[in-house]
Amino acid sequence: MKKNIFQSAIILSAIAMIGSGCKKWATENLSLAVPVVQVAQPISDAAPLCGAIKGTMLADKTYTINCDVTVNAGDTLFIQPGAHVNVKNKAGLFVLGSLISLGTQADPIWITVDSLQKLKNDAPNQDPSKDPAFSGGWAGIYCGSSCPMLILKWTHVEFGGSGLSITQGALVNQSSGTAFSILFQNSKGIFVMEDSWLYGGVDDPIRISNGKICFMRSTFEKAGIKGGDCLNCKGGTVGDMAYNLFVGVATNGQKASNKGQPVGAQQTNINMWNNTFISCGYRQIQTGRGANINFEEGARGMAYNNLMVNCKFGLRIVNNPAADTANIRYGNNFEYADSLVAANQIYPTNASLSGGWTKPQPTDIPDYTKFLPTSYQPGDTYDGSSVVQKNNPLFYNFPLPVPGNVPLYGIQAVAKYDFRLQAGSPAIGKGYTGLVPIGAVPIDPKYGVTEMTLPGIDIGAFQSNGKGNQHSN
Repeated sequence: MKKNIFQSAIILSAIAMIGSGCKKWATENLSLAVPVVQVAQPISDAAPLCGAIKGTMLADKTYTINCDVTVNAGDTLFIQPGAHVNVKNKAGLFVLGSLISLGTQADPIWITVDSLQKLKNDAPNQDPSKDPAFSGGWAGIYCGSSCPMLILKWTHVEFGGSGLSITQGALVNQSSGTAFSILFQNSKGIFVMEDSWLYGGVDDPIRISNGKICFMRSTFEKAGIKGGDCLNCKGGTVGDMAYNLFVGVATNGQKASNKGQPVGAQQTNINMWNNTFISCGYRQIQTGRGANINFEEGARGMAYNNLMVNCKFGLRIVNNPAADTANIRYGNNFEYADSLVAANQIYPTNASLSGGWTKPQPTDIPDYTKFLPTSYQPGDTYDGSSVVQKNNPLFYNFPLPVPGNVPLYGIQAVAKYDFRLQAGSPAIGKGYTGLVPIGAVPIDPKYGVTEMTLPGIDIGAFQSNGKGNQHSN
């Protein structure tokens, strides 16, 4: 009983820190290892799980979820390092209380569908309809508006988005057919995803309707089958996204929108820095949608030091409906394009129906004065032929230009690639370090973000000093 009271006190303390506008962040490397958390009620792995659960999934145990499980309001589900959760029968994990998944670098956690196969190879003619990544093997993690805390550290979440039934949707106030992999929707709650992985998805793999967030040093592959934004932040979402790697996302990797802002909620405000985007935007079937970072519909924030390679569109500041352009700051962003089609959208055009309002910055790579006409206005068309296949970022292991038999949309997974920067990369030393994180969540090894990695001197998710994303091969 004393241990339960102690754990509850820590959670309440962390939430209180959020309410007080905590602005604390780390300036040095912290240990990313998380100690085992033990609570009074271990969860048995002897039989498949179904119905209400709470307590602790124990380290290195394998659990099977056979039908929908629910963490009731006021309860907490802890998952210890190395636990493996196999979900069957398109079941879902519905969180009305708290879910805290504390893997480590040496012993990560898996929430997956064991019967589905990962396809890692790049192919000239990949068919998403035949890829298990987009099949929706289970419903996903759906947090209700009463969920105060969703914490995912060194955790794999795979094959979600099967689409909710009427009964499932009623648990979290969602319509049937909703097909997210993760939903968070508590304006006063916190959602942290650090050093984790998300593979596959059907619609928005992660939808944040509102809340306080931090996405740090995580990797996202094959997000969305024919649409959907990987990290889709709606009205009232506030926080930071940094050092994340996105490969083969259907539309945007990161989107900020003030649409659907609940009464009394804050304006959507997201700072995004040092992220890397590879071959994003090509499965979106609607014309003129984004491919890496998108600000729209009254949202504000910052975007610095982001590396975008062979994406369908560049940084997208939308003018229709308009983002809060007076309160958006961006620069030091790097674009590489193998094709003229991609080079012609480094600054999205109105002709592409993307509502282009992105203003070229003198710190951008490539130098916009080398290919934009002097009369250029945001949204104008232009000829980007002079920058095609220029400024190779020099990854450790990734072919640029992409081989001629593989289209840009054919790169969908990390596979064998290594997106660290070689010595001599034009992205090294070109970052902006003056951005200050919003710091909407507390710094805490269990109940917040373990390390708020500050903006780096290099552009992209991988830093030459070894900081940033830790998922290199």
